[in-house]
Amino acid sequence: MIATNPATRQDNTVHAGRSQPDELVPSRYALKIGEIDVMVVSDGVLPLPTAMLAHNVDPSVRATWLKDMFLPPDAFDWALNVVVVRSGSQTILVDAGLGLDPDLHLPRAGQLIKRLEAAGIDLGSVTDVVLTHMHMDHVGGLLVDGVKEQLSPDLRIHVAAAEVKFWESPDFSHVSMPPGFPDALRSAAKRFRKEYQSHLRLFDEEHEVAPGVIVSRTGGHTPGHSVVRVVSGSDRLTFAGDLVFQVGFEHPEWYNGFEHDPEEAARVRVKLLREVATTGGLLVATHLPFPSVGHVAADGDNFRWVPVYWDY
Repeated sequence: MIATNPATRQDNTVHAGRSQPDELVPSRYALKIGEIDVMVVSDGVLPLPTAMLAHNVDPSVRATWLKDMFLPPDAFDWALNVVVVRSGSQTILVDAGLGLDPDLHLPRAGQLIKRLEAAGIDLGSVTDVVLTHMHMDHVGGLLVDGVKEQLSPDLRIHVAAAEVKFWESPDFSHVSMPPGFPDALRSAAKRFRKEYQSHLRLFDEEHEVAPGVIVSRTGGHTPGHSVVRVVSGSDRLTFAGDLVFQVGFEHPEWYNGFEHDPEEAARVRVKLLREVATTGGLLVATHLPFPSVGHVAADGDNFRWVPVYWDY
């Protein structure tokens, strides 16, 4: 089980573990969604140009937003979050972090495997992996040397069929990425398909991975981009993957540089934020600042991010 009390080890599969000695703050946050255990685990951060937040707006407008948010004008650290869900007998890893790509020189990212170990999560106990999409910062952890050998031979990897199809011949004509990223994305997706083809469990629009854990295709960010909803009793949490970035609450119409269909991504983003604001459930997303757990409030045509108070 995933302990809600960081001092409590509930069994020998998932427990709080110890922080790495060089970490000032433990890079995990556990909570309960009804009867389902959820843990957000940080894969680290990666520095990216601030233009990636909104390449369809005037630079001066973007600069004003960054200044108002006390963020640096040129580049800042994007969080990388994954989620571990325990529902019944299943332990589900939602996304797998960046892994190690020496060509991109991102030493502060790709921390997932050692942080899962620090949290007491045995890779061999993972029964299912859900991929929101196949960008390298979501599949890379599975490509780290020695990881596949630690995983269960019966591991199921759930991903939208449209996502796998897209990466057979990906279209980068609408993205605005830094140099080197398109090639790295193609390479990681190709290697992932080769390594894990026999483990893939494809779905079209929606699939129940475990009781109360449902993955649904949204499209937009990539054609097969999906979100994961965790529902138990009156509690609910949505892992939004890359649909929501830090600027997306106040300016959901701003295009992120990694979006393969920016117009559709903006439409889907608004729809998802309205849903979360209406239901009152929790939202977690890959690139919101760790631990990335909060509520969404509607603010006219835009939205407001309301982080939860840490429970400790």
